[in-house]
Amino acid sequence: MRLRVLLALCAASALGAEPVKLGFFMSITGRDASFGEASLNGARLAVDSINAGGGVLGRPVALIVEDDRSLPGESATAVKKLISRDKVAALIGECSSARTLEAAAIAQAAGVPLVTPASTSPKVTEVGDAVFRVCFVDSFQGEVIATFARRRLGLKRAALLIDASAPYSVGLADYFSRTFRALGGEIVASQKYSGATTDFRAQLTAIRAAGPDAVFLPGYYVAAGLVARQSRELGLNATLLGGDGFEAPQLLEIGGAALEGAYYATHFATENTDQASRAFVAAYSARYGSAPNGLAALTYDSVRLVADAIERAGTTQRAALRRSLAATRDFPGVTGRTTINARRDADKDAAIITVRNGRLVFVETMRP
Repeated sequence: MRLRVLLALCAASALGAEPVKLGFFMSITGRDASFGEASLNGARLAVDSINAGGGVLGRPVALIVEDDRSLPGESATAVKKLISRDKVAALIGECSSARTLEAAAIAQAAGVPLVTPASTSPKVTEVGDAVFRVCFVDSFQGEVIATFARRRLGLKRAALLIDASAPYSVGLADYFSRTFRALGGEIVASQKYSGATTDFRAQLTAIRAAGPDAVFLPGYYVAAGLVARQSRELGLNATLLGGDGFEAPQLLEIGGAALEGAYYATHFATENTDQASRAFVAAYSARYGSAPNGLAALTYDSVRLVADAIERAGTTQRAALRRSLAATRDFPGVTGRTTINARRDADKDAAIITVRNGRLVFVETMRP
């Protein structure tokens, strides 16, 4: 069942004013529902905060939500509805690079700004000048993870386990490999799977034969948890490395103790001592009963960044809003200060997280 929710929490001073509509499309149900749920929580919190402060341009913000159900083609359908039926000023979504790419061409053709919280494939913003992101890109996080593996952990022999059906996975593996080799490491094996795979034993057996000290899995949290378990069952004890696709509360539920000692790069750490970040963590935890993850934080920043751009533009007119978003410099978000560069990507640091004693523990922030 398709989810369509209109959230229009209005500040008292803005009651009666025509709302500024922001379209939100994400996987609220389906395989990647954890991503969508966290993102929607962050978006709702941001809308409440904005409206409590008087809205934008003296008008309340309304968040219109479409569920793409984690299915191919559904994000394109969702965005068409948000643009043509709901007349949204801007779009927030998706977390998956593949699903964002489906929607990006439609947004570009209509000239409606699309801001993705967490789609890291470089191809996303290459679609055109209406497409922006508040996260770092795969080339950046691939370099970060490879640099951390070589220089901090001293790992020398890495194997790759790639989701051949996901542009995110294929691209991230390529960037990791380039940097790892450039730093003197060796890629000793490369195996592939498809997104629906749940049994990785054949690929992991081949990887084990190559004798790696690291397995880089540029995939999502479901695969990460299953790979960790099956690796340990096969006696493959190499360090598991990943990217921001690992970022979900279900990671530890699926992988359990087998994830001990794994590392991944992401966009946000709850241990950040920045005042804005601490306030966000407190507000999120009080409302939802758990700490936010990186996707919640990135989506919170995405909504507030769009609101900031509307205020600076003084209008929701599409061309003016695109120019205002492109001019964003040093925006003070909870995931760090964000500058939109000439490629409409975000310049910011990455956080390294490890699994220690069954908990996700912040290690450090870094750039390559």
